[in-house]
Amino acid sequence: MADQSNIQSAASKSIRPFKSSEEYLYAMKEDLAEWLKTLYDLDVTADTFMDALETGCALCRHANNVNRAAQEFQLEYPEAAKSMKVPSKDVVFQSRNVIPGSFLARDNVSNFITWCRQELWIKDVLMFETNDLVERCNEKNFILCLLEVARRGSKFGMLAPMLIQLEEEIEEEIRDQESLRAEGVQPAEESSPSRCYSRKESCQSVEDEEEPDPEPYVWPQKRVLCDMRNLDELVREILGQCSCPAQFPMIKVSEGKYKVGDSSALIFIR
Repeated sequence: MADQSNIQSAASKSIRPFKSSEEYLYAMKEDLAEWLKTLYDLDVTADTFMDALETGCALCRHANNVNRAAQEFQLEYPEAAKSMKVPSKDVVFQSRNVIPGSFLARDNVSNFITWCRQELWIKDVLMFETNDLVERCNEKNFILCLLEVARRGSKFGMLAPMLIQLEEEIEEEIRDQESLRAEGVQPAEESSPSRCYSRKESCQSVEDEEEPDPEPYVWPQKRVLCDMRNLDELVREILGQCSCPAQFPMIKVSEGKYKVGDSSALIFIR
């Protein structure tokens, strides 16, 4: 397994607004590349992301590892597993001498797609087709599908990409706040001096609406926490560059989590 500093280094990257969907797509590829490199010591970067996965070998290998994690989870938490979609059927694939674009490569990718549909029940809106990867027809759907596979695997205790980890931290904080409100306690907010926020950038993820929440069980998850010590300083530095006449205050809720203006929505920054 590769050094986990590969994922931890994501925190030291510069904060930047995404000016286009292509930039956001590239950021997702960066995150997924670091994740795969940490899990399998795979030689992959954002620039070589599609090339490294086009034979389907790494995808099928990961699918079978998700199955192993799901089976272990089912044995350890049988009650929680009853309310979840637990994959079990392994993916048969060719792992040696697979040439990109060949029949074997296409067959591997096709088998991975079948596993996603039949074992994880991933919705069509998040799925991709063989040519989307092999011939680069739809890079976006392939990336969204892989993120959803990572999200499902994290529910069985597998290491998740940094983006998924941040999503889960925010969801956990929202649940805690709602629990406090239900008990009649007003959640405390940590505020910090702010200057302005000229553009609201949001990272939206597509979730499986039919997937049941695994409450009331909470299970341990292999999580890599990033060093956020200098994040607030970087945020303030970028906010200080804004020269808009109408400026919105930014309130720091906790590390990496902010609220802007009158909106109650949380914005997370890595």
